[in-house]
Amino acid sequence: MSFHRTTIFAAILLCAASLRAQPVRLDVNLKKPGASVQPTMYGIFFEDINYAADGGLYGDMVKNRSFDFPYALTGWMPYGKVRVMDDGPFGRNPHYLRLDWSGHMDKFTGVENEGFFGMGLKEGARYVFSVWARGEGGRLRIRLVDDDSMGESQILVSEDLGIASGEWKKYKLVLTSPVTIEDAHLRVELIGKTPVDIEHVSLFPEDTWKGREGGLRKDLAQALYDLHPGVFRFPGGCIVEGTDLDTRYNWKDSVGPVENRPVNENRWHYTFGHRLFPDYFTSYGFGFYEFFQLCEDFACEPLPVISCGLACQFQNDDPSAHVPVDELQPYIQDAIDLVEFANGDLTTTWGRVRAEMGHPAPFGMKLLAIGNEQWGETYPEHLKPFVDALRKACPDIKIVGTSGPDSEGEQFDYLWPEMAKLGADLVDEHFYRPENWFLSQGTRYDNYDRKGPKVFAGEYACHGKGKKWNHFNASLLEAAFMTGLERNADIVHMATYAPLFAHVRGWQWRPDLIWFDNLRSVRSCSYYVQQLYSTYKGETVLSLTWDGKPVAGTEGQEGLFASAVRDGGKIYIKVVNTSAEPRSLEFSFIGLKKKAVVKGVKHISYISTDPDADNTLDEPEAIVPIAGEFPGEGKSLSATVEPSSFNVFIIEG
Repeated sequence: MSFHRTTIFAAILLCAASLRAQPVRLDVNLKKPGASVQPTMYGIFFEDINYAADGGLYGDMVKNRSFDFPYALTGWMPYGKVRVMDDGPFGRNPHYLRLDWSGHMDKFTGVENEGFFGMGLKEGARYVFSVWARGEGGRLRIRLVDDDSMGESQILVSEDLGIASGEWKKYKLVLTSPVTIEDAHLRVELIGKTPVDIEHVSLFPEDTWKGREGGLRKDLAQALYDLHPGVFRFPGGCIVEGTDLDTRYNWKDSVGPVENRPVNENRWHYTFGHRLFPDYFTSYGFGFYEFFQLCEDFACEPLPVISCGLACQFQNDDPSAHVPVDELQPYIQDAIDLVEFANGDLTTTWGRVRAEMGHPAPFGMKLLAIGNEQWGETYPEHLKPFVDALRKACPDIKIVGTSGPDSEGEQFDYLWPEMAKLGADLVDEHFYRPENWFLSQGTRYDNYDRKGPKVFAGEYACHGKGKKWNHFNASLLEAAFMTGLERNADIVHMATYAPLFAHVRGWQWRPDLIWFDNLRSVRSCSYYVQQLYSTYKGETVLSLTWDGKPVAGTEGQEGLFASAVRDGGKIYIKVVNTSAEPRSLEFSFIGLKKKAVVKGVKHISYISTDPDADNTLDEPEAIVPIAGEFPGEGKSLSATVEPSSFNVFIIEG
């Protein structure tokens, strides 16, 4: 009896193995193209979390450059005779330092800035130092130093700077680093007895993105460019709301001369007690002008997000923390003024501000999100007056509302109908969820109402259960989920992974798309998934089915997910195999003319032998997509996909 049962069980296993070995036929219908894939389909979401802006993408290496943090000398170590003054030349940044003679020739007066976890310098690279100063006949000595040096001298490079006027003027000089070092410091030291006042002290790499003076860190901006984004959401995220209304992100503070942009508290500096950074503030150096300029560089649509008058609801239960609906007019005017800043001609108030900053032509903004992760009845009540006013003043702007912080549940179910009732053009959905959620959501958008607002998957990432950090398996499941976004491109118009950046020594939240230190950056496994989708986005959805059903990891499909798009004369098929077995596939092309055939061009595979591994700063290309040939020609093509792999097939036809 035991032998009989063993024999039957072995036969069942053999049969199952035989079935798995049989090619799965995936039908690709070329005869009836589906929805257009929006140019905005895949994009990037930026929030100043994890030192993404100051200390990250924004190139200035000086912390607290205008001495206007709540403690004026945060980031600075003074020595000698240094005084903090508060009647400076820039009204919104009133503080400056007075460096005075110490009274003795052997006592030095100066200040040393620690940067953001130090300052990264590269051997032979040039760095532009600038300062607003006054003190006719005074002199400064500008030095880059290695505070931890075990050598004969701490000094890496030193240059003197003469101050020619008793009036405030901007001075610049260029320093060339003789070494590569991650944690240098900057010293500004008084020479002689003549006092010198200093304000807005900066140190930028000369080699910035697009070579712009006072610009962006080149490798980080390049990583964004290489994503080929269709949309760029900015500036957040919870930072839009602020811990309270006084600390919300105010776009008007982020434009105009950088020396007169006020410092703002960054709500992420204390949000998590186990990752506390009490000196994390926002300089607004990377502001709305720089954002629009970067969107223009990337040829993508800007998607600004502004406050709807609600402070972060996670941190504010008291209704008095929020703006009453009948007092929203200043916030509504901010929204209208932002559209004018982006699109207004030179005769308008804010269009003129844009032009004076160096961009006379309009930026062509088309989208605007009102609020971030708000919920409850109070959100639609706050959103309605914005919608009413914008429809009158800016009828061409598409408005993005939100479905709250959850991917399903009571608030989600309440807000979607409310957004439709208010006439929102898109609804922003957020989901940071574990593996089983991403595996179960392949058909999420198949049954959405096609007559209502479109979907913006505005923040998402697979947060592994017990593995809330970047690793290959999380990116694989994100790739599987994204086949459903692509297949439903008629309803899903935008999607952005979040968060974007993280400093390895200053993060508050993970996983993140791109990690960096002061010298290097690394693109995570999730980055390459996003890049493959955006690179092979296509123009039109093609129906791809298995036995007449979408390939979405549903019962009987054994962990397979797939989608297909056409891009002119090319067809892109994406297949994700989340199972532990290889799968043989046969792509059958329906709708080909009698003598027509398709031809395989390329097979890109993304795979890792270790599901918990990711790229690192030391091994930035440990796990990268690999391109190979995809041979075959005819009415159908055959392929094999490896276990736990993401695959893109490029086909001509």
